[in-house]
Amino acid sequence: MKAKTIKGYSVDELQLALTESRSGGYRPTLAIVFLSIKQDRHAICSLFDKEGIQIFGSTTSGEFISSEISEGSIAVMLLDMNPACFNLLFYETSGSSALEVSRELGAAGKKTFSHPAFIIASGWLHTDGEEIIKGIEEGFGKEATIFGGMAGDDLLLQEPYVFTNTQNSIKGIVALIIDEDKIDIKGIATCGWKPIGITKTVTKSTGNIVYTIDDKPALDLVIKYLGLDIDMDPGKDVVTNIGAYYPLQLERENAPPVMRTAMFGNREDRSLICAGTVPQGAKVRFSLPPDFDVIDTVVAECTDLKNEIQDIADAMIMFSCISRYLSFGIMTREEIERVMKVWEAPFIGFFCYGEFGKSKNGKHEFHNNTCCVVVLKEK
Repeated sequence: MKAKTIKGYSVDELQLALTESRSGGYRPTLAIVFLSIKQDRHAICSLFDKEGIQIFGSTTSGEFISSEISEGSIAVMLLDMNPACFNLLFYETSGSSALEVSRELGAAGKKTFSHPAFIIASGWLHTDGEEIIKGIEEGFGKEATIFGGMAGDDLLLQEPYVFTNTQNSIKGIVALIIDEDKIDIKGIATCGWKPIGITKTVTKSTGNIVYTIDDKPALDLVIKYLGLDIDMDPGKDVVTNIGAYYPLQLERENAPPVMRTAMFGNREDRSLICAGTVPQGAKVRFSLPPDFDVIDTVVAECTDLKNEIQDIADAMIMFSCISRYLSFGIMTREEIERVMKVWEAPFIGFFCYGEFGKSKNGKHEFHNNTCCVVVLKEK
């Protein structure tokens, strides 16, 4: 299997890049398309559709095919994968729960291949990442291989889309189901964030909304504990953007912590609105601001994956949380560059609103503020 990456800032630029990529007889069957919400995705989908190339697509909050991070562009990975080795599916969650739809997806994968792997992207505003994982496992089984990310929309937090050649939705799930008997799919979800302070208990929460921690209003605790300077003027919008600099670490028994980003604070009920489920009774700790040790940890875990499980890759995909980019700033480029060097294979990635993947000693689950790296290798 051969992979090539192309990039452009317009449909015309992409058309030219696609034409050049096909020189020498290269005939891709699949395009992984990550693009800005500003781009005309309908025209881009039409471009690939006319060439008979299937599309796994998502809008982003930044996209890249190298350590050079782009905003407002179109990034594409082309693969000449045997069509018999993959199946591209699209599900609409409007009218059904994410759990129900994902259960259908898991069952479809089970019927398609004996050993399928799921690479997924989902709309964020109307979808619960935990429910997607749970649904796929209920439809397929606990051993399901699941990697992916939640679509972004240039941090507008309004309309992140997923799409295929002819379908697109902010309430959709696009899934690339790959036959693991023919193509190895391996990956790692890694964050490197270090905890700070003592363990605290979530004493009241519902889904992704945390009302109290240690019986204190969650928003007030975060402001006081971390010394945040946030304008909480009650005359302004009820919900305020906290940012992504102080994620919570959910501690678990016999498993590494999973990250949860507190995206917003509610001025009226003093709650935190997180980018993933935070169970009532969960034990949490705050995280230190990132430094180069965080990148070292990510690279080390990718290197372990290469040395112990998958030493060669035909292609690499990175689903990295937009919170990392906001927190790391210019260090993000170093993280991408160093991860790319681990396998030195064609590479594509985007900044998303949540990640699906498996930590080194954990299971496949939904993450925040995490870097999820996936490698593909034809057997």
